[in-house]
Amino acid sequence: MTIRPILIHPDPRLKKLCDPVVTVDDEVRKLADDMLATMYDAPGVGLAAPQVGVLKRVFVMDCVKDNTAAPQPMVLINPEVTWTSEETNVYEEGCLSIPEQYAEVTRPKEVRMRWLGLDGQMHEEQFDGLWATCAQHENDHLNGKLFIDYLGAMKRSMITRKMEKLKRERARGVKEA
Repeated sequence: MTIRPILIHPDPRLKKLCDPVVTVDDEVRKLADDMLATMYDAPGVGLAAPQVGVLKRVFVMDCVKDNTAAPQPMVLINPEVTWTSEETNVYEEGCLSIPEQYAEVTRPKEVRMRWLGLDGQMHEEQFDGLWATCAQHENDHLNGKLFIDYLGAMKRSMITRKMEKLKRERARGVKEA
């Protein structure tokens, strides 16, 4: 497993619609393994393929926050939302592509998704709580949408400016090393 670099907003690849995965092959399995390793290393609870520069409809998540509980890594390939609840939840969301920036986002409280698994079979599950928020957040990435797109224009541009500054600082740091 390889820890892959995570793209930082603004990056045009984060705003692209991702292509469906045609077959679950060794390349897709390697991508999923790398994404899980990258997500756990970050650390985060979800990661979408475009965040590591791969424009495919794949995301991983594991919303187990209890360090004493067993991890529950999930790999969702070509996910689709089949149902959302009318009831909503507000979560303070963050994103590995927008480090150290958080904002409250309102989303459906529950969501049902269908996806292709690494086993090549279709799966369907209903998520609630953090799992539902994470699944919707990561699925948005596959459609070129970021959590800051739910915010007002001023807050969104303020966060974008901070990310541009962070990228400049990181670029200078690399040159100086």
